[in-house]
Amino acid sequence: MSDSKFNKDVIQKIANLARLQLTPEQANEFSEQLSKIILHFDEISSINTEGVEPLITPSEIEYTLREDSVKQNFHAEEMVANAPDKQGNLFKVPPVV
Repeated sequence: MSDSKFNKDVIQKIANLARLQLTPEQANEFSEQLSKIILHFDEISSINTEGVEPLITPSEIEYTLREDSVKQNFHAEEMVANAPDKQGNLFKVPPVV
């Protein structure tokens, strides 16, 4: 894979930009791996997809919608009833500096 766009020098440059330190052996290994990945993408992009509808997800999703309804289950006094410290209908918390 010497004709690859991702030779060990390119991998080393990418590693330097990412502040990673790679050994020459690691750079060679990543170069081969990335080249194989790019070959897979090239193979996928060569597939004829004419007439195939694009998908948002690989499986069908049915959206279940419901009406929003406002329910007030608790009153303010009930919400703060068990609070360790409160001021009126508000929770009292230590100041944040």
